[in-house]
Amino acid sequence: MKITISIPEQTLTLADASGGVLVTYSVSTALNGAGEKKDTSCTPRGKHIIRAKIGAGQAENAVFIGRRPTGEIYSPELALQHPERDWILTRILWLSGCEVGFNRLSDCDTMQRYIYIHGTPDTEPIGVPRSHGCIRMRSSDVVALFERVAVGTVVEIVE
Repeated sequence: MKITISIPEQTLTLADASGGVLVTYSVSTALNGAGEKKDTSCTPRGKHIIRAKIGAGQAENAVFIGRRPTGEIYSPELALQHPERDWILTRILWLSGCEVGFNRLSDCDTMQRYIYIHGTPDTEPIGVPRSHGCIRMRSSDVVALFERVAVGTVVEIVE
């Protein structure tokens, strides 16, 4: 399996071992565009792997803070109570860069930047750049993807 995320197309494509496309999803990458440096809120490019899968068994729209479920389920009412939150919902696929000096180690480390593929509220637009660096997906889509991929799956983010 391999995941390819296209920043220009705002898509995530899952392919099988022979390169055959299994499914394509609309996503939302960073509002600030592509970039690897920390503290830029950009989506890092290049070759990555899924370092960890977080949230198995959690309800759709379960809220995560610091990669841990809060026990909350996202709702418009909860959003009004916490307008400052960047909502990370349902599942987390934590990425780790593979290219030393580009997206791994030093001040460009994808894992240390906490870059994920994760669920987002249905009220957030998908198919346009809006995130703080992560790759946002509809909750139902991230559940389906989560079930199909393993830790170690290659994720290529292209511009």
